[in-house]
Formats: sequence, structure tokens, C-alpha cells
Amino acid sequence: MGFPLTKTIPLHLAIVLAFVPFFFAAAVFAAASGADLLKAKKDAEAKGYIFETSHDDIVAKAKKEGKLRVITTLEADVVKLAREAFRRKYPFISDFRSEELIDVDANQRFLLEIKAGRGKGWDTNRLYTEFYEEYFPHQKKFDILRMAEHKVLTIPPRLLDPKTPNVVTISSNMSVIAYNNKLLPADKAPDHWEDFLKPEFKGRKFVVDIRPISLAVTVPAWGLEKTVDFARRLAAQDPIWGRGHTKILGSLAIGENPLFLGPNLGAAIRAQKKDPTGVLGVKIVEPVPTRLHEANGVLNQAESPYAGLLWLEFLASPEGQKIMDDYWPLGASVFSPGSQQEQLTKGKKLSVVDWNHYAKVDDYLNKIVEALGFPKAK
Repeated sequence: MGFPLTKTIPLHLAIVLAFVPFFFAAAVFAAASGADLLKAKKDAEAKGYIFETSHDDIVAKAKKEGKLRVITTLEADVVKLAREAFRRKYPFISDFRSEELIDVDANQRFLLEIKAGRGKGWDTNRLYTEFYEEYFPHQKKFDILRMAEHKVLTIPPRLLDPKTPNVVTISSNMSVIAYNNKLLPADKAPDHWEDFLKPEFKGRKFVVDIRPISLAVTVPAWGLEKTVDFARRLAAQDPIWGRGHTKILGSLAIGENPLFLGPNLGAAIRAQKKDPTGVLGVKIVEPVPTRLHEANGVLNQAESPYAGLLWLEFLASPEGQKIMDDYWPLGASVFSPGSQQEQLTKGKKLSVVDWNHYAKVDDYLNKIVEALGFPKAK
């Protein structure tokens, strides 16, 4: 026969005993987590990587550094707002300077400076897509991926390269279609990429950029053979060849052209916002060509590597990603929970240039351009 616990032992002791299993479980969990961290650190160091087991330690080391130098391809407004928010979070980074590299040539020059040992004084950099793998020997070997997986750094692991775990992508680009809704009503605009091959779109009825990155990004979903065949059939439609998304979108806004295959989502949305007539329409077409973008890392020669690590974490954080969404615009990564791109693509089939394809895009692009017949801008 049982008796009430309070009649056999004091009430306060009964309460303590009741919580003992929870305390014990918490202690076991903490011990297991600590063991996992130590194992991750050991594994990372065996591969030549640096693994910090505590975010507080990273902050303490960054505090001693007290400054940060950033090379970026983010737009000036985005960098300004991100810098202000970052310094509110880490006010001890009192000395912050950034430099924007605006085009391929500027990024190539900086890469050559790094290779020659002259790019000193910078802590983080953009690994420009065209030369992506050439940066690897010059990046500090932080194991950012496993620090993210173990919650030492608050970064969604899908933003990191499993093969090169010291590289973080802070954005993604989606290719869409844009059209002039006065010349081409929304219900007549293509719903699928194959719709561009219909007879009604033959004979200079749409624009294709002579650097057709949107076609290259369909390879993960379609395969290279199907994509190249599509490019060949697309060329037979006799499209209008152009160069530069901003310029082509401008031609749609003034009614010069009706339809554009494959502008970047951000460029199309920006053009929409600047269009006082409201004629620019944007449509997401499946499979949605999506590519990881803005790969960043900490440089080997960094004087403030831990401040750089916090900067990359901040850009990948919800606060940093919201700045990207609001001011890029819609520039936050599709793999960032709650981002605009994640919301827009829910339930849709994606064609993702992820880490398995990232370094192969130029090869895809060259084969597609060849299939298009080496078109020239008119």
C-alpha cells in the first residue's frame, strides 16, 4: 500500500528528489555535447583546420583585435547598414573599413595581389565565382561548417561548402522572366522555360543575354545535354541578343522589347521599383534556376581573423539576411529560413547550383554559348 510522499519525507526534499532525473539528464547531455565538441575539434585539427569550441572565446579574441577590414562585392547601401548593425552588436570593433570591388576586373586584380603577397591589410574577402577555386590556398582554414553544425556559430549549415568548410555563401540568385505587361499580358507570358520554343515567340519576340547564366543554372535539374539542346533550339527562335540585365530591363520598361529570358530576381525587382508606369512584370518559372552567391571567407593574412569570423556570422544571421532582403533587394539566401527567396519558392522545383556545381558553371556556360552560335550583341 502506498503512502503520500509528504508523509514519509519533508516536502522540500521531495521536490528536490523529483527534479533529480532532470538534473541528471541535463548533466549527461552537457557532457555528451562537450565530448562531441572536443571530437569535432580533434577531427578538424587533424585536417589542418581551426575549430573553436565556444562562441564566447571567438568574441573575446575579436575584442582583442578591435578592428576589421572587409573586401566585398555587396552594394554600398547594404554594407553601410550591415556595418552599423554589426557595430551595435559588437561595439568593441571600433575601427571598421570596407572596400567594394564592383566588377570582374577589380576582383581579378585583387586576386593577383593576394597571389603576389601584396593584398595585405584585409581580413575577409569575396571569392569571386569566375576564379572561385583560385582563392582556396589564400583562405584561413577555419572549420566554419562544423562550428555551424555544433552551434558554435549561428550560420545555417547549407550556406557552407562541405568540401571547403571555410567558405560561406551569404546570398543566392534566382533567374526569372520579365515582361512588359502592355505588350505581353501576364497570362501570355511563359510559365515554363520550354514555352519560349513555341511558335508565337519566334522571330525577335524576346531578349536573351549573350552571357546566359540562367541557362547554365538549369543544368542541375535538366542535365547538361538537355540544357545544351534547349539552347540550340532557343537560338533557332531568332531571339534578340543583348548584354546586361539592367540595360535589357530598361528596354522592357520603355516598350522597346516585350520579354526577357532569365534576369536575376533582384535586378528585376529593382527595375520594377524604379518603373513609374508599372508595366514591368516578373514571373518565377520552374524549375527555378537558383545559384549560391556571394561566397566569403577569412584571408590567411588577416590581422583580425576572429572579427572577420563574427562578420561572416552576422551576414548569415537573420538580422544580416533581412538587410540583404530589404536593400539588395531580395538578396538573402534561399537556404536562409524565412528569407524572401525561401518564401517565394515554397512548393516549387528548384535547379540549384550548389557546391557540386559551383565551380563548373563557367564550363556549362561555354558549352551553352557555343550551342547558341556565339551570338553578338546588337
